[in-house]
Parts: sequence; structure tokens; C-alpha cells
Amino acid sequence: VQLVESGGGSVQPGGTLRLACTQSIRKYCAAWFRQAPGKEREGVAGISAGGGGTYYADSVKGRFTISEDNAKSMVYLQMDSLKPEDTATYFCAATGMRYVSTRCDPRNEYNYWGQGTQVTVS
Repeated sequence: VQLVESGGGSVQPGGTLRLACTQSIRKYCAAWFRQAPGKEREGVAGISAGGGGTYYADSVKGRFTISEDNAKSMVYLQMDSLKPEDTATYFCAATGMRYVSTRCDPRNEYNYWGQGTQVTVS
């Protein structure tokens, strides 16, 4: 399974970015993670295939939206009201495990990863 992220860039606080993840094979759970320099990786949002469930970290709830286009094997992360603390490298991840009860919570194990895309808010 290959995952490729796109859509990163630089934006001012309060701005908007939309990240996209292309998956060679759509797995049941997909998620977005981020990692800032010197900080641990953080799970941001997760979504199950078919959009049956979504999960958001408290730090992004109400500002970020995860969505998918199953026909295109794409997963998106719409990021609104961006803050400087959102600055990080964002990674798309996927797993065939059916984390149904947790709505694909990123704190579960994910075993397919993209290379990441940089998001800078300043």
C-alpha cells in the first residue's frame, strides 16, 4: 500500500489548507498524524471507509474535518482557523484493521504511512 500526501504549505494564522492523501489501495481505517520538531507524533483525525465513523483529537476538534472519496481512494484533511501550533509535518496513515468501536482512532496501530507534507502557520 502506498500513500502520498499533498496540499501542505505556508499560511497565516486563521488561514485554511486542505491536505489530500492518495492511497494505492483503500484500507478500512485512514488517519492523519502530525509531528512538530522536538515533539511526539500526534494523531489528529481518523475515518473509516465509507465515512461511517470519524475521530478527532481535542486539539483540532471544530477546526479540522476529515473526509474521503472512496471512488478515488482519497482521504482529505480540511484545516480551518489554523494556529501557529498547528505547524508540523502531516502524515497520512492507513490500516486494514477495523477499529470500528473507536472510529479509527489514530491511537490504534497504523501500519502504512506516507512520507509527509509540511504545514507552516506563521
